[in-house]
Amino acid sequence: MLYDCRSVADRDRGIAAAIEAVKNGELVVIPTDTVYGIGADAFTPHAVTALLNAKGRDRHHPPPVLVGSRRTLDGLVFMLPSAARDLADAFWPGALTIVVEHSPSLQWDIGETNGSVAVRMPLHPVALEVLGETGPMAVSSANKTGQPPAVTAEEARQQLGYAVRAYLEAGPCPDPVPSTIVDLTGEVPQVLRRGAIPIEKLRDVVPDIEDVA
Repeated sequence: MLYDCRSVADRDRGIAAAIEAVKNGELVVIPTDTVYGIGADAFTPHAVTALLNAKGRDRHHPPPVLVGSRRTLDGLVFMLPSAARDLADAFWPGALTIVVEHSPSLQWDIGETNGSVAVRMPLHPVALEVLGETGPMAVSSANKTGQPPAVTAEEARQQLGYAVRAYLEAGPCPDPVPSTIVDLTGEVPQVLRRGAIPIEKLRDVVPDIEDVA
């Protein structure tokens, strides 16, 4: 079902429905500050599998994980590099995805990650409200693989249909540029994908970042 979160009443119903769906292991579509995302509980393996199936992806393309607070990041990693901490403090919530080594004790299966996970805290009130109740969610762009990313929930519904339990509509994405991705699992931080945050701004915080995108 699609809920128009631009209406106060529908927003409350939609957010409640999305939270319930995620907790039940179902899929939802939520707005973010980049493009709309299709999400599932990161700690429910069958839900993550359903997400990958809905997009037409396999386990070798694990989805990023969205979090609702900066503190949540500390619970996902064994040891957070200082550069990752500095970048998160500077650009979260916002369009920066950081790749870090996740804690080996985590009870999740988000695909073939080789021990790492891409994490982001989005700058969108609806997304943050949902994440604040659900905890970390596996979230990928709300589109079929090979199709353009959805910039409204209605566009996402046209592609994903009944695979998703709740669609939260918040209007067109104001700036549908993907997040910048920085890999912090090696000795030197590396930009894997250029995006909304230019490398010059990243280097103001972590000067030795390399651009390998």
